[in-house]
Amino acid sequence: MNIRSTAIDFAPRSIRVGLIVPSSNTNFEPDCAMLAPSGVTLHAVRSGGYNVNAIPDSALMRRFARESLDQCVTLLIDARVDMVIYGCTSATLSEGPVYDRQFCDELEEKAGVPSITAAGALIEAVNSIGARRVAFTSPYVAALSAESVSFIRESGIEVVSELGFKEELSSLGQNALTPQDAYDMALRVDHPDAEAIVISCTDYRALEAVPAIEAALGKPVITSNQAQMFVCLTRMGLPTTGITKGGRLFTRQGLVA
Repeated sequence: MNIRSTAIDFAPRSIRVGLIVPSSNTNFEPDCAMLAPSGVTLHAVRSGGYNVNAIPDSALMRRFARESLDQCVTLLIDARVDMVIYGCTSATLSEGPVYDRQFCDELEEKAGVPSITAAGALIEAVNSIGARRVAFTSPYVAALSAESVSFIRESGIEVVSELGFKEELSSLGQNALTPQDAYDMALRVDHPDAEAIVISCTDYRALEAVPAIEAALGKPVITSNQAQMFVCLTRMGLPTTGITKGGRLFTRQGLVA
């Protein structure tokens, strides 16, 4: 019996991106998948050690930043990733830009590959679009939101408006927010002097609202997850302009002059 050989057509999987994800976070990975071009695969490990029902304040975020970091990095090294993204914005936003850079340097040294923090990517993305004045919104508690605003200002960007939710949200409460919540908060936080809207938190479903917010306000929108994928792809020399789900940051249309 003769069996004819068949050539299998398959897409390459040439670039592996490692994600370090807070254990209760279920929005970071789907957002990254929405923005990953063909040939880029995502490989996540989960970092825990926190009470998902507790209100994530600054003290909790500072402890969380280093919880199980070594184990997470070891597992990603096993996956032979080309880059590591640390997917919790507030963990290093709460400590300031100097700490964020030190943390990122340590992460790179441990992983042996280029690495990105969510906080650092947020600033890099804002600088990429040329915005010097932004409006800021997040589901953080008031003190953590204030520290986030300080982080942005210390990075040379003016925050002209800030808005959070009235109720204090646990990690699960933040996770339960919808793209409609993100849209409504963005329109409320907008300010005539704001050149862009910044929406922070990797477990906030803000990415799906970006096109509608940009259409309503005529301004670019930067979210934590969108910023991380943009920085990841650009550092790897990969094109982003065809990824329309990423909004103006990716398409480069109508950015700040």
